[in-house]
Amino acid sequence: MIYFTPMDKYELTIVLDGKSTPAKRKTVISTIEKIITTFKGKIEKTEDWGEKEIYEKSGKNNSGYFVHFLLEFERSSIKGLNLKLKMEDGVKKHLLIRI
Repeated sequence: MIYFTPMDKYELTIVLDGKSTPAKRKTVISTIEKIITTFKGKIEKTEDWGEKEIYEKSGKNNSGYFVHFLLEFERSSIKGLNLKLKMEDGVKKHLLIRI
């Protein structure tokens, strides 16, 4: 018997350093996409929200570069994805929610 694990839809928003170069942003986004596929997730849509002002209590940089992903994932893989995103060097913050 084959068991099917349903895929849930998630939204992932990442915040990169607002002062990072376009090449650095592209590298980090590419790395995130690889991480997602490594955990057997599917990227349905990627939106580049651009640089926005944020409130950052520590540090002098008051801007962040936002990228939004619409994903499909198995619930069992979400914990591993969250851990990898926390360890990713170029990501200042991330938010992952199930929709």
